[in-house]
Amino acid sequence: MTSPASAVRRAPLRAVSGGWLLALPALVFLAVLFLWPLLKMGQESLTDGFSTYSDVLSSTVYRRVFWTTAATAGLVTSICLLIGFPYAYVMYRSSRTTRTLLLAVVLLPFWSSLLVRSFAWIALLQDSGLINQTLTGVGILDEPLPLIRTQLGVLVGMVHIMLPYMVLPLFATMLRIDDRLLLAATSLGASPWRRFVRVFAPLSAAGIFAGALLVFTISLGFYITPALLGGPRQTMIGEVIADEVQQFALPTASALGMVLLAGTMILLGIVVTALSRAKERTA
Repeated sequence: MTSPASAVRRAPLRAVSGGWLLALPALVFLAVLFLWPLLKMGQESLTDGFSTYSDVLSSTVYRRVFWTTAATAGLVTSICLLIGFPYAYVMYRSSRTTRTLLLAVVLLPFWSSLLVRSFAWIALLQDSGLINQTLTGVGILDEPLPLIRTQLGVLVGMVHIMLPYMVLPLFATMLRIDDRLLLAATSLGASPWRRFVRVFAPLSAAGIFAGALLVFTISLGFYITPALLGGPRQTMIGEVIADEVQQFALPTASALGMVLLAGTMILLGIVVTALSRAKERTA
């Protein structure tokens, strides 16, 4: 006969085993379609030993491309934060109907292909596009502005794609903020601006970190938008990897991918450590 104590001890074990069974399909999916290709890529990068990594890290061309990639991702993240934070704050303060409308506008880019959106920006930004035609037609400009094949074109296209990844985490974090804290700050004599800076903004920090991390890490691997809207000076690492693959330089392409992955993981580790320390200080 099973005692009540042994039954209590077995219950958590059953719950844990049931949880693993539920997670098993996802784990198999990740192992087959992510972990195994990643291991093969690492093996391919070591075909010629570590000389491929030495060539990649010592090459001024590759270093410039890595710097361009990181700088572009940082600019995109900063612009998305500058636009996304006020937008998420308006959503947070709006009525239910207005909030639903603003949320639909944010989700609108997900309803069309990334390739279609990039080609749409080509139609808008090119010398004979709608923007330049309008500006020259009304007499504001005599010659078209160089909006495409420039850093500006890349930033416009990438910000348009990445903005929802900033707005949604910010909005979700703002919804969890207790309004009573803001009322308490007001009752203690804080002005609206001081209340925003000292209370609301720090409570939104988790959303800022989450959105910035999403936008930055995803932007590091962009390929289509920089290839269509940028020029040679705006070449990002995704384009270089694609070119190496097309030229059957698989060890170099794999090494570039592994270096990019290692840099991203280091960044994630730094951010997670900073967040955990910030939570410990505020606890």
